[in-house]
Amino acid sequence: MSAQWHHASEDFWDDHPEAPRRRSKKKPLGRRQLAHLTSTDDIDVQDDIIRRLQDLGHITEVVAELKSGKEATAYVARGPRGSVLLKLYRDLEARSFKDDSVYRAGQVILDVRAKRAMEGRTRKGLEMLQHDWVNAEYARLWQLWQAGLPVPEPLVGPHPYDYAQTVPAVLMRLVGTEDDVAPRLSDAPLTPEQAQSAWRQSVQGMADLLRLGYAHGDYSTYNLLWWEDTVTIIDFPQLTTRQNPHFRDLLARDAQSLVTSFRKHGIQADADATLREVQRRALGPAPTPRLLLP
Repeated sequence: MSAQWHHASEDFWDDHPEAPRRRSKKKPLGRRQLAHLTSTDDIDVQDDIIRRLQDLGHITEVVAELKSGKEATAYVARGPRGSVLLKLYRDLEARSFKDDSVYRAGQVILDVRAKRAMEGRTRKGLEMLQHDWVNAEYARLWQLWQAGLPVPEPLVGPHPYDYAQTVPAVLMRLVGTEDDVAPRLSDAPLTPEQAQSAWRQSVQGMADLLRLGYAHGDYSTYNLLWWEDTVTIIDFPQLTTRQNPHFRDLLARDAQSLVTSFRKHGIQADADATLREVQRRALGPAPTPRLLLP
């Protein structure tokens, strides 16, 4: 993630830490009401983000709310390319999870004023953090999908200019169907054979991330989907690289989280042994890359 896309006029920085603070009257936007997302008749009621996504041709309508989490709410939508998973982030101030410093450690921000605004969490700094958080998920989703990892297909991009226009939304292909959306592994009823298969796939997925130099940061059955006996990895804005001084700790935490969350499915594994297996597999052959269609 970087802030190099910020090339605004000087007044953009009028609230940096050394300048007088202006109190914003805008209320932080949290969970959107489904009625506002699905309305098509009243322009004063329909959500402006949905209207923008429709104008850009990414979606035609929002069908239902799927799940609400700490940072965002997921919705099922429809678009020109079929069923869409629409992830709408809350404003940073409205999230229950706000401190992302452990994931951002080691990040290089070349623009000094941008760095100062982000660290000071000024109004503009929070806006930049919001854009970086969303754009990072798109960028990493594209990288992982093209590398052949089992992740949802991103539906906007791959050029950053395209997906920057959708902030605070991330659009990806829906895993499953509108009537039967893929459940999280934490919620999926598995036979013993399916549990063993899901475990092997999940360990391999963590190894494939490590091969690319990433620790997921929140790797457990809560961020893995199960559909047609296949594991799909989700939730990528907090991915960290080896430049992060906390990388080893986050990687070890991922292994522990995976082991702990799989106990529900009867898998008894050791976190240290799992981490060693992930590191061993990361030295093996990579998945077959996907080719972008022209």
